[in-house]
Amino acid sequence: MAKIKTIFVCNSCGYESAKWLGKCPACNEWNSFYEEKLAKNSDGSFSEGKKTKSAKPSKLNSVEGKEAVRTSTGVGELDRVLGGGIVKGSLVLLRR
Repeated sequence: MAKIKTIFVCNSCGYESAKWLGKCPACNEWNSFYEEKLAKNSDGSFSEGKKTKSAKPSKLNSVEGKEAVRTSTGVGELDRVLGGGIVKGSLVLLRR
């Protein structure tokens, strides 16, 4: 089994660290580190594995809505707030 090595890379400048840091010492950005796993090759060198970098945010006005089948709850005001009912596979938290 290949040995896995974890490093943390600054999203802004590419600085690498063995541990997660809150502030990058190279570019002074806060919370810019993401985890990257490296797999050890048979020759002893490390190569990039799957990156665990999160998705980049997008502007709200650039997101296109998709129509979904909604199921009525039987409560008129709740259906109105939910846009016509509950979408299958969604989660709605209600507070009394």
